[in-house]
Amino acid sequence: MSDRATHRLSARPATALTIAVCAGAALLTLLTLTTGLGARGWTAATMYTLLATALLGAALRHHHHRTLGPADLVTSARVVLIGVVTALVADGDHTWALVAVAVPAMALDALDGIVARGTGTRSDFGARFDMEADAFLILVLSVQVAQDLGPWVLLIGAARYLFGAAALVLPRLRGPLPPATARKTIAAAQPIVLTVAVSGILPPPATTIAVAAALTALLWSFTRDVAGLWRPRPPRATATEGS
Repeated sequence: MSDRATHRLSARPATALTIAVCAGAALLTLLTLTTGLGARGWTAATMYTLLATALLGAALRHHHHRTLGPADLVTSARVVLIGVVTALVADGDHTWALVAVAVPAMALDALDGIVARGTGTRSDFGARFDMEADAFLILVLSVQVAQDLGPWVLLIGAARYLFGAAALVLPRLRGPLPPATARKTIAAAQPIVLTVAVSGILPPPATTIAVAAALTALLWSFTRDVAGLWRPRPPRATATEGS
């Protein structure tokens, strides 16, 4: 795709944010009329919007990002849906509405990567934006599932944030991680398993086994990454004189 075409598919953050807030409000209004979404849901959505706006602004400044590219706009749409998921979880008793919103949010997770590669607009900002959206969706879904299966499910949602907190005090955990298909697959499976658990389409024992398996795989993935980051790195080879 040409630079001109990519530019046409990009947007200023203020414009994208305005559209996102309006779209989120429209969805919440629709849910209020159709499912009886109440004050708790609207309050949670408002707090989510304020937090997401502040974090997005900080990330844009940190990465010196002045526009949102095509893939970033797809992620922004997903962030709107995640805000609606947050509202539904906070309000309670909206199982099928929650599933109906979570499924397209997960579908957009696959789409933003495709768009980034297709338009040649992959960036550190976009990768971080995508990752944080994934993490928050998993956290919110884990809160919903924990209400039925128990607080242990919250470990799925908290894992990313516990790792981040540990990295603040342990510099070794801030190093880059090599690409790993297993890590990506396990991370992508978490919201799927949690959404299936929310839907209740599986018998309770099968739901518990599936969520426990997802948690086990996630803990294995994080343990492997921590071990890899903690392992002493070999010293860099230095050129000898006269070489």
